[in-house]
Amino acid sequence: MVAWGVAGLAGLLAGSFLNVAISRLPFGQSVVSPGSHCPRCKHRLGVLDLIPVLGYMLRGGRCHYCQEPIRSRYPLVEILASLGFIAVAERSGLPGALVSGWIFTTILIAASFTDLETGLIPNLITYPGLIIGILLSAKTIGFGASLSGSIGFAGLLWAAAALSKGGMGGGDIKLAAVVGAFLGIQGSGITLLLASLAGSVKAGHLLVKGRCGRKTSLPFGPYLAASAWLAWMWGDQLLEIYMAMISSLSGI
Repeated sequence: MVAWGVAGLAGLLAGSFLNVAISRLPFGQSVVSPGSHCPRCKHRLGVLDLIPVLGYMLRGGRCHYCQEPIRSRYPLVEILASLGFIAVAERSGLPGALVSGWIFTTILIAASFTDLETGLIPNLITYPGLIIGILLSAKTIGFGASLSGSIGFAGLLWAAAALSKGGMGGGDIKLAAVVGAFLGIQGSGITLLLASLAGSVKAGHLLVKGRCGRKTSLPFGPYLAASAWLAWMWGDQLLEIYMAMISSLSGI
């Protein structure tokens, strides 16, 4: 339980920083200066305002200074990061895997929310993520597996983008390179399978509801990120389930 508490607190703090990154990186702004402030009235936030999740609750979901509503994304990101860190800590047996999992989680959350809010996945997320993933591979999947996964997955999405004539964004391709660096070829394959399935289900739902057309562009980054996290956590089990399904269908 102590380990869970430490992991959860680390995740809350990481989530607080992620909120700053998500708000600023797509616009080329520094995550260091100026200090945290209300995006509407620009008033610098106090100590209570900066407490992850609790600060949002204490202020009733509103800025203490101008009373404008605070976006629900702020506590959501903090809670997601906290739960993600706890899950990774529970799953990881070695320090190298723990550090890699926590960093991977932060990268994926940042990429998801910037894509959702702006339609962009900034290079300041993907480029450092790629380098970190390759460097950490020495303690996880190995340098060769990391490099081949990165090149292979990014190359596959680049080919898909070329064939679809813009159906895949450059940010998605760079995020795929990051995913490949952390997961290797096998994990990337599981990620692509899950992301494609989730994206197709979502697109089909929106089509049925009449909320998009066949040529409507949907952000793929969140599906890619969520699928990559699931592949990192339970890749082997997911592969076994998939192979069992294929075996069962082939026997029909």
